[in-house]
Amino acid sequence: MKVDTLAEILHEQPLAEEFQPHHLDILTDLAHEVRFDKDWIIFREGDSCETFYLVLSGRVALELKGPDRSFLIQTLGAGDELGWSSVVMSEGRHFQARALESTRALAFDGTRLLEACKEDPTFGYALMYRLLGVVSKRLQATRMQLMDLYAP
Repeated sequence: MKVDTLAEILHEQPLAEEFQPHHLDILTDLAHEVRFDKDWIIFREGDSCETFYLVLSGRVALELKGPDRSFLIQTLGAGDELGWSSVVMSEGRHFQARALESTRALAFDGTRLLEACKEDPTFGYALMYRLLGVVSKRLQATRMQLMDLYAP
């Protein structure tokens, strides 16, 4: 994918709302496109955290693996972020991510994103602010699923 095209795609994403124009240049330099076929496991719960994704098209299920089945926590689509833990921590993934249909995404190396945050604190603040919103939504989605499972 051409750099100009990546920049245009990033500019159109909700993620871009938090960034100044030169911050989008940083993201563009770190991005590459990936594709996942239907039912592809993007990562499993406990896997190492290396890649942050921005979903461009398709749908991804975030699941918790139980002993005998998976529990759907949230369904992500175009404009949603996936893999926030790769930027803010080095522990294992909290969920399993599975493509529900053919899915396109931009992939970013989490370590390089964190380095960019440290080099440009304004960029870092904008990214961490956005990721805090993602974490909050995931926590709320998990809470709602637990209430559905255990409510009388």
